[in-house]
Amino acid sequence: MALDPADQPKIMREKAKERCSEQVQDFTKCCKNSGVLMVVKCQKENSALKECLTAYYNDPAFYEECKMEYLKEREEFRKTGIPTKKRLQRVPTSM
Repeated sequence: MALDPADQPKIMREKAKERCSEQVQDFTKCCKNSGVLMVVKCQKENSALKECLTAYYNDPAFYEECKMEYLKEREEFRKTGIPTKKRLQRVPTSM
């Protein structure tokens, strides 16, 4: 399983969601409490979340940070042949 060039946008999405965690939590909570009416009731939370995420997506420094992380992961994959996810999984030391 090779490192996919689509992983850089994935890294950006994941990091932006982490940095917008308050807005993610607010939107998630609203959706859970609103049921099928979430489209109408959660517009404010959805807008706040989109605004936060978009600010990161449009930030050149954030883009460069994610790009460097992607390039580092790609370099490690090329050295080891093991995707980052599998490298980070811990193997039990005793059974």
